[in-house]
Amino acid sequence: MNVWSAVSSRVQPLVSAAVLLAVGLLVAVARPAAAASLATGDPRSVSQPSIPASCTVLTASLTASNRQFSSSAESSPPDTSRIQSALNGCVGTGKAVVLAANGASNAFLAGPLTVGGSEVLVIDSGVTLYASRNAANYQVSGKPTCGTVASSGGGCKPFITVNGANAGIMGTAGSAGQGLIDGRGDLDLVGQSVTWWDLANTAKSGGSQNNPRLIQSNNVNNFTVYDLSLTNSPNFHIVFNGGTGFTVWGLRIKTPANARNTDGIDPSGTDVTINNSYIQDGDDGVAIKASNFASQNMTIENSHFYGTHGISIGSETNDGVSNILVKNDTLSGKDSSGTTSTSDNGLRIKSDSSVGGLVSTVTYENICMTGIKAPLDFDPFYASGNGSHIPNYTNIVVDGAKAVSSPSSTKSVLEGFSSSVKLSLTLENVNFDATSTTAENATIGVFDTNLSPSGTNVTVTSISGSGSVPSCSFPSFPGL
Repeated sequence: MNVWSAVSSRVQPLVSAAVLLAVGLLVAVARPAAAASLATGDPRSVSQPSIPASCTVLTASLTASNRQFSSSAESSPPDTSRIQSALNGCVGTGKAVVLAANGASNAFLAGPLTVGGSEVLVIDSGVTLYASRNAANYQVSGKPTCGTVASSGGGCKPFITVNGANAGIMGTAGSAGQGLIDGRGDLDLVGQSVTWWDLANTAKSGGSQNNPRLIQSNNVNNFTVYDLSLTNSPNFHIVFNGGTGFTVWGLRIKTPANARNTDGIDPSGTDVTINNSYIQDGDDGVAIKASNFASQNMTIENSHFYGTHGISIGSETNDGVSNILVKNDTLSGKDSSGTTSTSDNGLRIKSDSSVGGLVSTVTYENICMTGIKAPLDFDPFYASGNGSHIPNYTNIVVDGAKAVSSPSSTKSVLEGFSSSVKLSLTLENVNFDATSTTAENATIGVFDTNLSPSGTNVTVTSISGSGSVPSCSFPSFPGL
C-alpha cells in the first residue's frame, strides 16, 4: 500500500548567493552546500518470497484452552521431538516442514527448536505454534537460571534458533489469518506465579531477566521470514545476528506497547530488507545494532509501527552502521488497543560513548507519524555509559516527514557528541505540528521545513531542494 502522494528527490547543491537565515538567537550564513549522499539500502533485488514444496506435513493433535494446555503437556511439551525430528530429516532439501490443522485440532506445543540450512518451517493458516512456559526447557548449561532475574543474563535458549544458510520461517495466509507463533510472555510460567513479562519489569529495578527470545539466527546467510504472525514474545521477537541476506516480508507482530524489552526485529549484518509488515511491541519496532558486526545496506519500507519505541539504530553501534534506507513507513504512538508507547519515538539513533561508533548515510524518505512524542530523536547520550566508543552521526537525511496529532510535550532531539563530533543532518520537506527541538553540536541543512533548530554549536544552512511534504494516512493494525 502506498499512502504517500508526494515523492521527494535528491537534495541538490545551492546555486544562489549566500543569504542570512535567522533561527531564534542564532544567525547562520547560508552558503553553497554539497549534495547529501543518499542511502540506497539493500542492493539485492528483493521480491515477494514464496513457500517451497513440502518435505513433511505434521498434523496437530492439540486444541488450546485459553492458550493453555494440560499440566503434563505444559511440563513436557509433546510436539518438541516430532517437530525437531521432521526438521532434522529435511535439512538441505530446500523444502518445508509444514504444521497443519487436523479438524478441530489446530495447536502445537513445543520447547526450543532448531531450523537448519536449506529448509523452511511453515505454519499453516489457522494453526498456532505455542512456546513452552516451562523455563527449564530453555536452560543454557552453566548460565543463570532461565526464568529468573539474576546478576547477568544469557540463561535461556531462543524458542527457535536458525543455524544454517538459506533457511526460512513462514506462514500461509488465509481466511483464518496467517500462521501464528505465540510466545505466551503474558502467562504464568510453569510452577510459578510470575510471567516472562513480570521478570522483565522486575529487572527494570536492577539485574537481568533471563527470558528466551522468540526467533534468533547467528551468522546465517539468506534467512527469510514471510507471511508470519508473532505474538506475546517473552523477549525480542526476531534477532538476525550477523550474516548476509535477511528478508522479512508480510510479518505481523502483535504484542502490547507496555510489554518491556519485546523488540520487534533486531538486525545486524549486511543486506537486509523489511517490507510490507505491521509491527506492534513494547520496545523498538526495529533496532539496527552493530556490536559484533558492521551493519550496512538495509532497507525498511512500506511498513507500519504501533506503540513501539520507534525505528531505531543503536544503542550498540561500535562496529559501524551505514547505508540505511527507511522509506514509506508510518508510526503511531499507540498500539491497536490504545496503549501509548512507554518511550514514544519516531525516527531514532541512540548510543553513548561505551557502545558508540560511526553511523553514516542514513536516509529517511516519506515517513508519516501520529501521536509521537519525539518524532526525531538523534541522541549520542542515550545511556550513562562512558568510554572511548564515540557516537558519530553523519550524513543523516530526512527527506519527506510529517507528524500529526502530537502530544503537548512533543520535542525532537538533534544532538551531536561534541563540538568536534557534530551531527550532520539534512531536513528537507519536513513538517511537524509540534516544532519544539533540542539541538546541540549540529550542522543542519534545511529546505521546506517548519523546524527551526538552534542551540550551542548549531549551524543551520539553507539548501536547495525539491519535492514536498508527504500526504499521510494511517492504516489500522490488520489483526492476526
